[in-house]
Amino acid sequence: MFISIVIPTYNRLPILQKCLLALEDQQLTNQLVSNYEVVLVDDGSTDATLEWLAANTARLPHLKIYQQDHRGAAAARNLGVEQAQGDTIIFIDSDLVVTPVFLQAHAETLTAGQQELGDDRLFTYGAVINTCNFDQPTAEPYKITDFSAAYFATGNVAIAKHWLEKAGLFDTGFQLYGWEDLELGVRLKKLGLKLIKCPAAVGYHWHPAFSLEQIPRMIDQEIQRGRMGVLFYEKHPTWEVKMMIQMTWLHRVLWGVLSLGGNLNEKTMAGFLQWLIDRGKPQLALEAARIFLNWYNVQGVYAAYAEANGNR
Repeated sequence: MFISIVIPTYNRLPILQKCLLALEDQQLTNQLVSNYEVVLVDDGSTDATLEWLAANTARLPHLKIYQQDHRGAAAARNLGVEQAQGDTIIFIDSDLVVTPVFLQAHAETLTAGQQELGDDRLFTYGAVINTCNFDQPTAEPYKITDFSAAYFATGNVAIAKHWLEKAGLFDTGFQLYGWEDLELGVRLKKLGLKLIKCPAAVGYHWHPAFSLEQIPRMIDQEIQRGRMGVLFYEKHPTWEVKMMIQMTWLHRVLWGVLSLGGNLNEKTMAGFLQWLIDRGKPQLALEAARIFLNWYNVQGVYAAYAEANGNR
């Protein structure tokens, strides 16, 4: 198979460097992978991404670069798929650092799945381990918080290109944060594609250690995710999607109770969160912050739903 790794990026140069160099360090031990390319779509970066790429072409022989105005991840991935030469697409994010057996693991699992099913109506989903260790991102162990029950998530997934084309690629109406990959997953599920886990294809998702300075951006992302969740539900008005976007009475009660009706928030919890951070527990602080972050998300969902219905 010929694999095209499609990566959208926007102002992530330091970790993008590690991401791209790891993809050049792949160990292909048999003839399953005939060739591969790295299709990077720059979504209008304003940092030194393009300059660094131009200066390092010799170190990145598999890389092909495309550019677009800042239109979001969905449009960037669509452009990447359209330009891809491979018959198999692997999606990762530009803050993911993979291991040397990453491509081989996806290829072996795809091939075994095709032999078992008798066709290629499947995709593989690799493991994603979250880490804030920039110097050695692949040193992070797997944690229970790394578990994902998502059906189709573009952090680490491999699929035949023709199924993406048949499903219609990503909906570029998802211009804010969240849900464009899971919405495509609903369409792929309707085509009968089977998810096969591929734990040997490991990617380490780097993000800076949690700090209070990140909270305003995270709150904004949760509100955006709420708005995009309503778009997701309007396209697929099912109970399953309602559960995914947290637009149920259960979620409203759960996060309302846990946040004491919003009284546990970024202001009232700031001291406690900083106390955890100061004691070297930023991940625990982040999990505690999810109490009010999820409350913002649920509030955002219902506000966007009321707005959408009020405009009709």
